[in-house]
Amino acid sequence: MGKLDGRVALVTGAARGIGAASAALLAAEGARVAVCDINEADGKQLAESIGGTFYRLDVTDENDWADAAAGISSDLGPVTVLVNNAGVGTGGTIRDTTTRDWHRVMAINVDGPFFGMREVSPQMAEAGGGVIVNVSSVAGLVGSPGIAAYSASKWALRGLTKVAALEFADDNIRVLSVHPGVVRTPITDSDFMRERVRNRPIPRQGEPEELAKMVLFCVADATFSTGSEFVADGGHATGSINRG
Repeated sequence: MGKLDGRVALVTGAARGIGAASAALLAAEGARVAVCDINEADGKQLAESIGGTFYRLDVTDENDWADAAAGISSDLGPVTVLVNNAGVGTGGTIRDTTTRDWHRVMAINVDGPFFGMREVSPQMAEAGGGVIVNVSSVAGLVGSPGIAAYSASKWALRGLTKVAALEFADDNIRVLSVHPGVVRTPITDSDFMRERVRNRPIPRQGEPEELAKMVLFCVADATFSTGSEFVADGGHATGSINRG
C-alpha cells in the first residue's frame, strides 16, 4: 500500500529535474500521475518509465490548462494533487532586465500556477478535497540581487499560495509552497555553482530527489499545514559560514 493509492496527481514541468523526481516518487507511492510539460520527448519517456500518462501542457496558456484538466479528469479521474513545479529563471538586475524577459518569467512562474489552481481546484472541491504544492524558491524568502524577475515571481507565488490556502480552505484543499535552494541539474552542476554553495551550512547543491521527498511530505504527511512554507535550501536563508 502506497501513501497515495487512488489519488490522481498532476505535475507540471515534469520532464526533468525536481518535476521528474516528484512525478516518479508520487507514482511510486501509488498515485496515477499526469506528467505535464512542453518537452514531449523527455516527458513521454518519463511517463512510460513510471507508469504515468503524458499530457503536453504550456502552463502559460489558459486554454491548454482547460484541455489538460478535462483530459486528465476523463482519463484518470479528478485531480486531487497538483504540483505547480514548472518554472524558469533568468539573470539580470532591475536595470538590466528587459520587459520581454520580465513578462516571460512572470508568465511561467506566476500565471502558470494561477491558471492551474483556478482550473483544477473545482475538481478537487467536487472530489472532497486535495493538496496543491507550489514550487517557489529560497529567492521567494530572501532578497536576491541580480535575479530581479525570478525573485519577484517567487515572492508572488509565495503570496498567491497564502491567498489560495484561505480561499480553498472550506473545500478541504490545502495549499503549500516549497522553497528549494540551489538544486543540482545539468545546468547548475558546475564549478561556479559549487563555489556559490561552499559557505552554506550544508555546503553542497541539493538533489532533485531530496526536493521530491519534501513535495511528498507536503502532499501526504503535512496534514495540519496550509499556507505554509517548506524550505529545503541547505540553510541558505539562515545565513553563511565563512569557510575561508
